[in-house]
Amino acid sequence: MLPRLQLNADVDPVVVRFLDDLKTVGFTGDIESQYSSRLAVATDNSVYQQLPQAVILPKTTHDVALIGKVGSKSAYERVTFSPRGGGTGTNGQSLTKGVVVDLSRYMNKVLEINENEGWVRVQSGVVKDQLNDAVRPYGYFFSPDLSTSNRATIGGMVNTDASGQGSLKYGKTSDHVLSLQAVFADGSCLESDLSHGLPVEGEFAHHALAVTEAVCREKRAQILNKFPPLNRFLTGYDLKNAINEQDDSFDLTRVLCGAEGSLAFITEAKLNLTKIPKARTLVNVKYNTFDSALRNAPFMVEAKALSVETVDSRVLNLAKQDIVWHTVSDLLMDVPNKEMLGINMVEFAGQDEAEVEQQVQALTAQLETMVETEEAGVIGFQVCSDLASIGRIYNMRKKAVGLLGAAKGRAKPVAFAEDTCVPPENLADFISEFRVLLDSKELNYGMFGHVDAGVLHVRPALDLCDPMQEALMHEVSDEVVKLVAKYGGLMWGEHGKGFRSEYGPDFFGEELFTELRRVKAAFDPHNKMNPGKICTPLESDAELVKVTDTKRGFYDRQIDVQVRDSFKQAMECNGNGLCFNYDTSSPMCPSMKVTADRRHSPKGRAGLVREWLRQLTEQGVDILDLEQEALKDNTPLKTMVERVRNTMNKRHEYDFSHEVHEAMNGCLACKACASQCPIKVDVPSFRSRFLNIYYSRYQRPAKDYLVANIESMLPLMAKAPKVVNAALGQKWVQSATAKTVGYVDAPLMSVPTLKNRLASKELQLFDIQYLEGLSSEQKKQHVLIVQDPFTSFYDAEVVEDFVTLAQKLGKTPVLLPFKPNGKALHIKGFLSRFAREAKSTSDFLSMVADIGIPLVGVDPALVLCYRDEYVEILADKRGDFDVLTVHEWLMPSLGDFEARSTSEEMWYLFAHCTEKTKMPNAEKEWGAIFKHFGAALTSVPVGCCGMAGTFGHEVDKLQMSKDIFSLSWKPRMQDLPKERCLVTGYSCRSQVKRFEGEKLAHPLQALAKIL
Repeated sequence: MLPRLQLNADVDPVVVRFLDDLKTVGFTGDIESQYSSRLAVATDNSVYQQLPQAVILPKTTHDVALIGKVGSKSAYERVTFSPRGGGTGTNGQSLTKGVVVDLSRYMNKVLEINENEGWVRVQSGVVKDQLNDAVRPYGYFFSPDLSTSNRATIGGMVNTDASGQGSLKYGKTSDHVLSLQAVFADGSCLESDLSHGLPVEGEFAHHALAVTEAVCREKRAQILNKFPPLNRFLTGYDLKNAINEQDDSFDLTRVLCGAEGSLAFITEAKLNLTKIPKARTLVNVKYNTFDSALRNAPFMVEAKALSVETVDSRVLNLAKQDIVWHTVSDLLMDVPNKEMLGINMVEFAGQDEAEVEQQVQALTAQLETMVETEEAGVIGFQVCSDLASIGRIYNMRKKAVGLLGAAKGRAKPVAFAEDTCVPPENLADFISEFRVLLDSKELNYGMFGHVDAGVLHVRPALDLCDPMQEALMHEVSDEVVKLVAKYGGLMWGEHGKGFRSEYGPDFFGEELFTELRRVKAAFDPHNKMNPGKICTPLESDAELVKVTDTKRGFYDRQIDVQVRDSFKQAMECNGNGLCFNYDTSSPMCPSMKVTADRRHSPKGRAGLVREWLRQLTEQGVDILDLEQEALKDNTPLKTMVERVRNTMNKRHEYDFSHEVHEAMNGCLACKACASQCPIKVDVPSFRSRFLNIYYSRYQRPAKDYLVANIESMLPLMAKAPKVVNAALGQKWVQSATAKTVGYVDAPLMSVPTLKNRLASKELQLFDIQYLEGLSSEQKKQHVLIVQDPFTSFYDAEVVEDFVTLAQKLGKTPVLLPFKPNGKALHIKGFLSRFAREAKSTSDFLSMVADIGIPLVGVDPALVLCYRDEYVEILADKRGDFDVLTVHEWLMPSLGDFEARSTSEEMWYLFAHCTEKTKMPNAEKEWGAIFKHFGAALTSVPVGCCGMAGTFGHEVDKLQMSKDIFSLSWKPRMQDLPKERCLVTGYSCRSQVKRFEGEKLAHPLQALAKIL
């Protein structure tokens, strides 16, 4: 039985008193000190792990000021703070053993847009893509373009002085910051352009302003000599650009940009905006070697390109294996009889369309000549001027980081020297020597980056659970520092210093680094702001963080290697945070989107399971044996008694498993993470395994048993559907069900039943001997309909209309006997019963599949269960059969059906989130099917509907379900005629009916009407 896990790393009593004090002075935000919340921010997109004391989530700048004011009391001298935004930093910038101040949950508003002057004011928790969505209607965008733009916050971009694609023309974040609202460690506030007045003498803000300007002026010569003349100028305390060369003015804003929160909290930012180009063209140039792509990049820059991005063959090959490739395969086609080992993505953009066209023509004319002779290794190119297509290519490039992280095996690409920057003319030679270094260590790696700026991302693959390979990482890191110095560059070109801060003294030299420490002391004399990052205050004996500091691998290696391999869907999460995607139409991750709670994300849930496995290992538990024991069907009465006893204990005894359960309980099991996450973190998979083990100790809620038995109950309920519906319609029954079982809005049974509906259809009855006796030509004219519990018993009209559709297409439909699908059992962690039912259904479908007639199901989520969960639970015991969705059945044989003339009326497709992520071509194929039959269909971009099987029916999930529906489904539906909206998923149709009062059709039903 699962033991109780009592480890809950204690919070420092001084921090506890600080938090209590903060509550009493009017703080309005959230304060979280439970272990799970702290674990959720103990990692970022780096290899490091530090458990903070607490997480504070302020709602206003006043809240942040209160943190400083209360924290500056002498009693709380050892309480330190680290600001956090999207947690996308690759070098541990926001990690701390102190208190995390997360500004992303609440402080995420666009405050003011000045269209005439071209600037915007935002809170620091605003996501980069969110900002661009807000200013796009005015013809502007915020130009620094990051690969993490759909989750990186403006505060994080400011703190690391982030850059990205197009920086040669558009510059870095600091080039666009007009002013910052900074809150200092003593709670004093300052608008960095001094538009709100000078700070009061005695405040940290006053001293910081005076000292920093003095340092910048007095040490001007040394600063100019040390800061390299690169597009990616030095990140962290940008003393060089704090003095304006034109008017000799001093701007504190520049010093705050890139300071990694080590000087002050940034709560608001005033940013200048860039006009959206009227013309954009992307030329994708293909090379026979990656070295050729690197060496040819300056030629592209000379062609007056906006940007030149490069990707090597390894990244391309990984992209080809990912869901993202179907979106760009026609834009990056292989060159016949040539191996494409590198590409340069060369973009031209501007306000003058004729000028952009001229630049593109000049380059392509040269490229055509180069292709003929393979000059400079050029073997081909493609031109793309369609904005949507350009966006898809860049999305593929942005996903490259995550794709590298999905490498097979235990060694994973590691970010530690991945943003080196050297003068572009030195880049090819630098990379050549860099490759020699990595090859000498026998390391695998992929490369991509911004070759126009001399920045390349290189991530060697290492297994940091192996102490020897961790030591190798440290060794390579030191060597790269020497190498960039040799080529006149920087170790940290655009991702900040973080745990690489230890290299600062060597780079700056004693004199200038002392001045940096003087600046730090003026801002933060007690070293309370993100201590150890960039530098420490003068006269402080505090140490800088180091590359050798504690990493995730230190904790992961404490878990038995067989367990790590078994739970790799959780263990391999590298923290890239794509699951924090701001886009409401993205299917991943609905619970994170509405809660803004990092625990309720694939990354958060993976981290909690990792720690759960580690704690079990620490107690000497054989986790795989424990899991097998929990899978056994025969549970002794004694164990049941222990479950009841421990359920009582749950009320007053701490168990870390409860915290893990809380996070798992909010998962909709939509499966989006399993394909949308570049690492393929599959939460529903390890969630079901966790629940299976968790309930070996604790009693399940009654609603789980209702869900688990629904498939066996439905055929019985269908014998008297009117009686069942009448009972469910009683208010006292609904109230009692909600209070006792925890289940609301139970759907009504179909009346007439499917059996009665099909009685008049002259349907061929299922007869195995009849089917086996058909000729091969006759079999081609038949289709076997695989029933699922929801459409057959709650939405029988859909199955009836599929029968009609098949008959109109000249096919003979045969309805298979109902066999339980079992998906609900898997979701709730009834893995023993799920395995049993999956085996039974699999055996039946395998037997039928041998006949050679297509098997088709109408609900995509349940059809996909046969391909995913069945394979997972049964492995090689799953029979040989394929169940197709309706569109998969129709698509290959469209040519056999008569085409129709096109109708001008438009239909709108709302696809099921599991279908969209597991079958990325589904929407496109539905569109092709409708077009063939003379109808127009457009896909509506939506995320999860919030129903997810029975999730939306559970009392404790009702509000979350409603909130998720309101994210993308509700606003999209309000703009469209409901009678033209089509929905593939039964759950989704139920959700729309519940909240909109509309019964929407499945696309197959529309086709049946069209025909």
